[in-house]
Amino acid sequence: MIITPKALTDNRLSKEELAEDKDRCLHAGPCGLGKKAIYLNSFYIDRMYYVKYEDIDRIFKRVAMSKGGFTGKGIFGSIPYLVVQLKDGREKQCNFKIEDDVDALLHRFEIEHPDIPTHSVEAEKRLREAEEEERKKYLKELSPEAEKTVSKLERAKDYLKQQPEKADRLAFCAKQKRTLEAIHPTYRLIAVLILLAGVASSIWGIIAVSQHLMNGSIYFVLFGFAAILFAMASRVLPTGRSNRKYGEEEWERALQNQENNIKHADAFPLPAYYAHPIVLDRMIRAIKMGRAYNSDEALQVVKDDLKALNPSVTVTQKEYDEVVVVKPLFALMEYR
Repeated sequence: MIITPKALTDNRLSKEELAEDKDRCLHAGPCGLGKKAIYLNSFYIDRMYYVKYEDIDRIFKRVAMSKGGFTGKGIFGSIPYLVVQLKDGREKQCNFKIEDDVDALLHRFEIEHPDIPTHSVEAEKRLREAEEEERKKYLKELSPEAEKTVSKLERAKDYLKQQPEKADRLAFCAKQKRTLEAIHPTYRLIAVLILLAGVASSIWGIIAVSQHLMNGSIYFVLFGFAAILFAMASRVLPTGRSNRKYGEEEWERALQNQENNIKHADAFPLPAYYAHPIVLDRMIRAIKMGRAYNSDEALQVVKDDLKALNPSVTVTQKEYDEVVVVKPLFALMEYR
């Protein structure tokens, strides 16, 4: 390890345990999940601190809005944080650049450490209230066909949860593929031109400064570095992992892995490209609400609900958390 992470509590790992756990931890943005501890960032350095799981009281996402973010206009927007509350009452807040990285970390954390809450106290209260309202919509008694279908869907969901990384990878690759396909080639060309202009400006500025060729040559260096950083931050530069071919290959690989996974299940009720526990959860709820009576009808209800959602529709936190994960699967397959 170049930099040894510092423990935030007195409960520490040995030097050997720490080195092995950090090297093998699952990276999510600037943080990471190891087998024995979670690794947290400082403002500048990724995975600079660590906390053993038994010292964590609660972990959740917090989203702040920068000035102008509430208008939905301009370059300002939401700022995502991961908040780790310790059992000694202290709190560590980690800033993320990408909100999806926080969601992915919390999703994996919830699977591996179900005994630790992954919502704030206020959010838990709202979720309980939403669940109570949802249960009021359930039928008091299901038909034999509906009962049989629910049992089948529950078994399928339990089967997928035995290897959750396959469903997570499928959803991630679907979202990645759609994102890469949405980047217009013109934007990539503009980003490349800005990068080249920045490099040229920086080189010329450095030469001019070193040889005293002209006054103000330092501004060429500053402009060049600013252009380079802008082009890199745009996330549209064509790279080995930022192109349509890569997105397609990753999606096909994730889909093939899920197909190989569900073919061992007994009469799995979903095609591989929709094989995610959240999809099955939504199907089960559709049946319990009397909106469907078998698997085909329930899947159609899920498709219709997801297709009807757009940025102008207000949903609960639970609905939002589900939709951001599975809607890319359906959108990618054009809801077929």
